[in-house]
Amino acid sequence: MQLNARDFSDGYTLDRWLNEAIFPTEAKLNPEYVRIGATAAAAELIATGCSFAADMYFYPAITGNVLNDAGIRGLIGGPVSDFALPSHPDAKSALDELDNMLKQQSSDDKIQYAIATHSVYLCSEDTLLRAAELAEKRTGRLHIHVSETRKEVAECYEKTGKYPVEYLDSIDFFKPGTVCAHASWVKKNEIRMLKNHGVTAVHCPSSNMKLACGGTLSLPAYVDAGVDVRIGTDGAASSGNGLNILNEARTAALVQRHDHWDPTLLPAKDVFTMVTKDSKDWVAWDLKDIRMFPRGRSNNRHLANLIFNGGNCLDMWVDGQAVRLHGETQTIDEKMALDELDLAVDSYYEGIE
Repeated sequence: MQLNARDFSDGYTLDRWLNEAIFPTEAKLNPEYVRIGATAAAAELIATGCSFAADMYFYPAITGNVLNDAGIRGLIGGPVSDFALPSHPDAKSALDELDNMLKQQSSDDKIQYAIATHSVYLCSEDTLLRAAELAEKRTGRLHIHVSETRKEVAECYEKTGKYPVEYLDSIDFFKPGTVCAHASWVKKNEIRMLKNHGVTAVHCPSSNMKLACGGTLSLPAYVDAGVDVRIGTDGAASSGNGLNILNEARTAALVQRHDHWDPTLLPAKDVFTMVTKDSKDWVAWDLKDIRMFPRGRSNNRHLANLIFNGGNCLDMWVDGQAVRLHGETQTIDEKMALDELDLAVDSYYEGIE
């Protein structure tokens, strides 16, 4: 996901959204804008009960420092592309920076860095192979957008004679722990490939639906194959304009039932397991919130109420640190973060007028 950019282009097609809104805006970003956006994003994550983000955005060290200071965890992917990025002129310089970052990190750090090759359409085979070699050299993780749209799949097949996952498999790109965002337009043999390589697929239903990509990850096929599936917002720009993982969990449950005509898919306990899997942290929700009622005869409705109605995050503890207490974030001055965000947006538009 991309933590930093709240969407301002509602109603655009995917091509317009990328080419008229996102890419031109990102071309003018600098480290200070990223710091401000990441700080606001961290505040939103904490306020909505999420203690971890898998990010893919420019200036990864900036975002990593912000999340570390906020006291939460992150897998921060430094973007790699054959096209010039605000943070790097080419793929080589991006990979060189990531090599240095991966070399210095410890496996115990709350913030881990990943090699975020953007996609098969923005990275050449040589770039993908160099990224995979670096991941193996540094025991790092790869992060990539895969089979998000029909257009991507069709163009990959026309160019390589293979679908995206097949292509990546054929060049030995995948390493254990690779994160594949979206993974929507895939065949069953590709899902088996992801399983064989120990890949994690990230279901981003709001993003796919908002941009009308024509399909979302088909969960039953992934479950049958035993692939590790998580849920993500795809960032504040791509999703429903926010980073609320509870909202995304609700959307995931609804879209899977809708797409498969099966009301038994993803009950609250299962989707809650997906969004909390492997979590080491502790979050408390306000049980006095009207959305948490009724409680049921044996207090057995809390989970369903939380998933389908939402709730207020009261407390969050990460590695023994109180990140949020009694509904107040302890590690970020929210008012200052929001004031900085508004000033940054004003400054950005003054600079382009």
